[in-house]
Amino acid sequence: MTSPPAPSPTPPPWPHCAEGTTTTDLVGCRGIYVTGHTRCLAHLGPADRTAYLASLTPGADVNHCGTTLDGPLLTELLYALRDPTTTHPRLGNADFRDATFTANAWFQDARFIADADFRDAAFAADAHFQDATFAADAYFQDATFAADANFPGTAFTSDAYFQSATFTAGAYFRGATFTADANFDDATFTARANFRGATFTADANFLGATFTASAWFQGVTFAADANFLGARFTASAWFQRVTFAADADFHDATFTAGAYFRDSTFTANAYFQDATFTTYAGFRGVVVGGNARFDGGRFNSLAVLGPLWCQGVLDLSEAVFGMPVVIEAAVGELRCGRTRWEATATLRLWHGDLDMSGAVLNFPLAVVSAAAGTDPVRVLSVNGVDAAHLVLTDTDLTVCRLLGAFHLDQLRLEGDTRFARTPAGIDPLRGMPVRWTDRLALAEEHHWRALPAHRPRLRAGWTPAPPLSSGSPPTVPGPAALAALYRQLRKAFEDGKDEPGAADFYMGEMEMRRLDRRPGRPRAERGLLTAYWALSGYGLRASRALTWLLLAMTVTVLAMMLWGLPTSDPEPRTNGTLAGQNIALTTDTPDPVLTGPPHTRLTGKRAEKATRVVLNSVVFRSSGQNLTTRGAYIEMASRFLEPVLLGLAALAIRGRVKR
Repeated sequence: MTSPPAPSPTPPPWPHCAEGTTTTDLVGCRGIYVTGHTRCLAHLGPADRTAYLASLTPGADVNHCGTTLDGPLLTELLYALRDPTTTHPRLGNADFRDATFTANAWFQDARFIADADFRDAAFAADAHFQDATFAADAYFQDATFAADANFPGTAFTSDAYFQSATFTAGAYFRGATFTADANFDDATFTARANFRGATFTADANFLGATFTASAWFQGVTFAADANFLGARFTASAWFQRVTFAADADFHDATFTAGAYFRDSTFTANAYFQDATFTTYAGFRGVVVGGNARFDGGRFNSLAVLGPLWCQGVLDLSEAVFGMPVVIEAAVGELRCGRTRWEATATLRLWHGDLDMSGAVLNFPLAVVSAAAGTDPVRVLSVNGVDAAHLVLTDTDLTVCRLLGAFHLDQLRLEGDTRFARTPAGIDPLRGMPVRWTDRLALAEEHHWRALPAHRPRLRAGWTPAPPLSSGSPPTVPGPAALAALYRQLRKAFEDGKDEPGAADFYMGEMEMRRLDRRPGRPRAERGLLTAYWALSGYGLRASRALTWLLLAMTVTVLAMMLWGLPTSDPEPRTNGTLAGQNIALTTDTPDPVLTGPPHTRLTGKRAEKATRVVLNSVVFRSSGQNLTTRGAYIEMASRFLEPVLLGLAALAIRGRVKR
């Protein structure tokens, strides 16, 4: 038991007893007059007290503001209000403002059928409200509980106010039922606060409450909003198996010791913005029906976020993780915008979207799709991320915005990583039907090709960029920036021994270089890249190179038959000159001669001969045939062009085999 608090020098607003006035205490007893008397209940004469108590009936109003009630006096008062049917006290309007209970206050099983006002009351010993029922408002603002406060099984059927109350010893609300609002704003729990199994049918308000010892909320049901905004938990906070049927607000809360939310259910939204978890933070088995917001939160020690299920957005934006963390979650969307990871981290996600814009990675961070084969994690953006510390396993990058990331060439792509693909099919291009072969592509290429300026010239199927959340049009990178992205990611594919991916991203890089029409770009370079694309698909399309090779050889064979091969091989001639007895002989070979109309030159024999000439030209060998002057130039051209096409075809075939 502790001593009552020192009296206040300010007189109360009600007519008071003033018993015990001294030169140092001009107020004296602060107890309100008993009706019909000029003394409070504590200083009433024995006969008058007996008469007053005898006049009370169950359900009567009692007003003992400022009165000091010791154990026997409180017992007599409650006995006078006892209901003979239930044998429990039944009170009407009960006004105990500023009252002092010097001994144990036994209100167990009491029934308050009207307002119960304990504002500024002082409980010097234990306060027992087990199984009490508050049918109307209950006011405990600024009350002081110097010993245990016991409310297990208590039913608050109207508003309960505990604002700024101080619980110096244990506060026990185990199994209590709050049918209307329960207000513990700015309350201080110096010892254990036990709310196990309590039911809050209306709003439960703990705004700014301070729990300096353990706070036990296991199995509690919050049927309406639970407000712990700014609450301070300096010891362990136990919220296992709690049901939050409406919004739960822990905005700016501080958990200095362990925070345990295991197996709790948040039917609506869970707000932990700017919350601080100094030591362990456990959210294993948590289910959130709405959004779970931890943006701005700080996790200074071990955190176990999951396995948890969040149907809406799990927001970790601007949160700080000071120690290693494993997040296992099935979410609608996980936002990690400007999240700071100061230790290693693993994100194991069953499904959902992931936005990592601006995340700060000081140590390796792995993103793993736990359900890679069926519903992989879709990464929306890594803009502003240092990809040197990022590992993506079995993720979906079909809509991922990569522009603005750093060290993409060091990005690690593991498992089955999905990218967008270019639209395939046959579409007319400048009046000619062209078959397009699909390949891996970046989402940014889709966005650029889908711009209105490109639509008349390009095939359908490109995906436009989604609008920004602000409604403003998105920024779409040009070919130069896209070429740089493809170049860096090609290096990442090569480091991962992914030859098919590297080949597709090489083609993407070359395509962007070919389509780059910025001022100052050499037209000759673009022309060379266009020829490289048309002849062999940048050395990656074997069928295209072989088609051009066969076409070139066919044209060369026809040219040889028409203009390169003579009508017949020339025969050597010997011309002699007789001068006396001396004879001089000169032997020459006449130039090959082509005669006859063109249709007579297209014969099988000439075709076979022309084919031998062309095949020899393909492998840089001289045919050894007599050719016309035109034929010699045709052979020289074929000996330059066709081996190049053969080499491109061989390069493409090699790349295809490696893939």
